[in-house]
Amino acid sequence: MDNSTISNASSLLFDQATATDSGTAVLKKAFAMQAQNATALTNPPPQAEKNTAANLPPHLGQTINTTA
Repeated sequence: MDNSTISNASSLLFDQATATDSGTAVLKKAFAMQAQNATALTNPPPQAEKNTAANLPPHLGQTINTTA
């Protein structure tokens, strides 16, 4: 083998290794985002204030409008 063939082969291997490394990094980031989203979906939402009706004026919520 001459030097140019060896150089081309090593360059090709380096390019493949770089592509594999970047693909692995993207895959790890996607898994991390998916785990974060799954955690957000499985955890209950924060509780609102328990007595929210008491904070409203007394005239609100007494009637239901049924006209369309």
